[in-house]
Amino acid sequence: MLPSFIKEVLLVSIDLLNGASVWLVLSFLIAGMLHHFMSPAKLHQMLGNTKISSIVRATVSGMFLPICSCGVIPLGMSLYYSGAYVGPTIAFNIAAPIINPASLILAFGLLGPEIAVIYLIAGFTVPIIVGILGNWLAGPELHLPGMETCGEENRVLLEAEEEESFLQKLKGGIHWGFADMGAQVSKYVVPAMILVALLFMAVPPQFIQQYLGAPGVISIGGIALLASVMYVCAVGHIPFVAALLASGASPGVALTFLMAGTATNLPELISMYKLIGKRSVTIYAVSLFTCALLVGSITNALLLPGFTPVFDLARNQQTIDWAGFFIFAPPLVLRYIASGIIIALALKVYGENITRWMNQRRETACHENS
Repeated sequence: MLPSFIKEVLLVSIDLLNGASVWLVLSFLIAGMLHHFMSPAKLHQMLGNTKISSIVRATVSGMFLPICSCGVIPLGMSLYYSGAYVGPTIAFNIAAPIINPASLILAFGLLGPEIAVIYLIAGFTVPIIVGILGNWLAGPELHLPGMETCGEENRVLLEAEEEESFLQKLKGGIHWGFADMGAQVSKYVVPAMILVALLFMAVPPQFIQQYLGAPGVISIGGIALLASVMYVCAVGHIPFVAALLASGASPGVALTFLMAGTATNLPELISMYKLIGKRSVTIYAVSLFTCALLVGSITNALLLPGFTPVFDLARNQQTIDWAGFFIFAPPLVLRYIASGIIIALALKVYGENITRWMNQRRETACHENS
């Protein structure tokens, strides 16, 4: 019984990891390039402050990236470790998975223009609100220590960076993206996927579908909490949400599920907790959860109280075809290769930690014997 359960958990975990692994590996590469080609000094000038314009800039940048909430982890962490403040970092982390060209097209075609407009407005304003709160409520983690340089120090730093050749920057970016940022993210993503698999097995999709159909505040609050720890892809789940609307789910619950689910999940929350700090992840999770709850409640009570979904099969197929131009479906073999890279990076970190622990134990034993 137990071996069968463990096997099922591992299979679900691998399936979940396969769904995000290609985007994670691609994000490791982009994060490394960002870290070395968009220098800390330049990025600090753009996003290393508490101005609302920096948060808006990060939000708009995220909205044009067709990437999932797992793939955004290394990119967001790269922004922070390259000089961005917490506010723009978490605004980017929210905007990127919620709104992108493919999800927006699908929302208009499958969920209807009314829900799609609310989805677009909320997807733009909520990251800005949470980003402002992040800058306002943050403590020492407002920025990475040492990234507050300005003026003459920034000029000297820029001159030093410009002396590096393109090949040096390319090699350095790949190494930093995988050996540093990628390894640190992978060691949290792998166990988090196992936890998500356990959650999926504990809360079956049938329960979610039944629970989403109730339009009350309790249902909105419950689905916001559940979606906050699940792994939800906006593009992949919009057809699922459209089917739920057809079966009786309220539009507010659907919006809450999409917002809270796409912008938060266990891999992202654990990575942010370990790499930025518990205050930041608390601000991120609580603010986003509250905003998603408010958007859902306001939609049900004020904006679309008598909403009736209307489905047109011909229009829906056309919408899916349009969205397909923005969607890349990696082949299965590529997903397994990418998953293997992530698992290998995680095992590398685990091995180094075990070796370090064993050396410390050995040194302690030698001191005690001498």
